[in-house]
Amino acid sequence: MLMVISPAKSLDETELIDMPSSGVYFAEESQQLIKQLQKLNVVAIGDLMGLSEKLAQLNYNRFQNWQLPLSTANPATKQAIFLFKGDVYQGMSVASLSAIEIDYLQQNLVILSGLYGAIKPLDLILPYRLEMGSNFANSKGKNIYDFWGNKITDWLNLQLKTNEVLINLASNEYFRVINKKQLKAKIITPIFKDYKNGNYKIISFYAKKARGLMASFAACNKIQDSEELKQFDLAGYKLDSKESTPEQWVFKRKHLKMMP
Repeated sequence: MLMVISPAKSLDETELIDMPSSGVYFAEESQQLIKQLQKLNVVAIGDLMGLSEKLAQLNYNRFQNWQLPLSTANPATKQAIFLFKGDVYQGMSVASLSAIEIDYLQQNLVILSGLYGAIKPLDLILPYRLEMGSNFANSKGKNIYDFWGNKITDWLNLQLKTNEVLINLASNEYFRVINKKQLKAKIITPIFKDYKNGNYKIISFYAKKARGLMASFAACNKIQDSEELKQFDLAGYKLDSKESTPEQWVFKRKHLKMMP
């Protein structure tokens, strides 16, 4: 079983975590993209990403200072799973996971990225902001999807074992980079719904946290068979087998419970 998730905009740029690290597979492609992003001025970056002048300046500096190798020799690098701190990663409660559970995620989780393509949790990366859905015209086309083409899909196929299942915990924006027709795996997308105003609906904030919770649940239980994910019951969620399909598993909860 292999899981994919999205990165996060909010970052924890404190020092490198004292744990093993690994190298980004698509470092050369990232450098190609960075060289083109380095041609943008602060205003252009702000317009591209819809950022304030302060954030545009921050990301301009990040692009200008980005360099290979991505290694511990560069004090700005950090393992991806500890760098990202958005809702998904808060739900995952990364800081509470053991070394064995982090190693499980290293083997079974992939973070999709506009800049780095596909990242394993312990890959060393530099802080950045570049969403997969950005309409940044580049040498490969009119946007980031064009830049990556089928490279991420081909790489995932190399990671997948025969008859393995891909669990899609990523947002639509990021999962769109994967060519589903060429992916050599069955895709299952968990859907998380909360009860509000008389109906069950997807509430983005809670759904993001639930994706992280499910990744944590898989790590804590060392799940290898995707069917075991149907037992996911953290924070009050429970599988609705009647509403679920073979491709979409719907988890619901009626009462909000404390989430990490």
